[in-house]
Amino acid sequence: MAESYAIEGSKLTRQFGGFFALKGVNLVVKRGEIRGLIGPNGAGKSTLIDVLSGRAQHRSGTVRMFGTDISAMTTQQRRHAGLARSFQRTNIFPDLTVIDQIDIASRAAEIPNIDEIMAELNLTALAFRRAADISYGDQRRLDLALALIGRPKILLLDEPAAGLSIGESLELAHILKDLAARWGVTVLLVEHDMEVVFSICDRITVLHLGAILAEGTPDEIRGVPEVVTAYLGSSV
Repeated sequence: MAESYAIEGSKLTRQFGGFFALKGVNLVVKRGEIRGLIGPNGAGKSTLIDVLSGRAQHRSGTVRMFGTDISAMTTQQRRHAGLARSFQRTNIFPDLTVIDQIDIASRAAEIPNIDEIMAELNLTALAFRRAADISYGDQRRLDLALALIGRPKILLLDEPAAGLSIGESLELAHILKDLAARWGVTVLLVEHDMEVVFSICDRITVLHLGAILAEGTPDEIRGVPEVVTAYLGSSV
């Protein structure tokens, strides 16, 4: 049964002194699914991404990837196994050109799909420009390109649309949805832009104070009164 899941977290807990950033969270994401992860600041969203990707210390619980326990793997080992992530702040080098950054990221990849990634994310025309000289929206697409090098099987995205306009956010979201469908990538998406979340996610998990408050399809989440009142307002 477990092998039907791309990634599975069981009893994930992270504690700082007497504060629990995660309280025994159980999460399963099916192969090819785009899962939204929402909740207020401090809910534990980025902490959960850190635990799944192997960045978090002082945590307990089990992480499985396609049925295999990867809890003891380092971040690099998980990346090699096909688990990639992005960060809230762009993970790019301002003084390097777009192509140089993607080339560096591709060196450790089994599938160095540089030209494919550049074309998919509309970066080809920007190849020889410094990252510092391209627009913020282009920088966010470059950040996503770095995570997609090597065609990862699972992609953990921490606010990929942060700082973008509504139009830019939706454009990036639909590029991501299209790529996930064509490449068979499973996506766990932390995002504050509810329009993005509800337009591309198959299921949504709502975190509150380190625990899961609700989980379901976008329509089901719209029907949970406490979620709507606290996080969604009347716009979705």
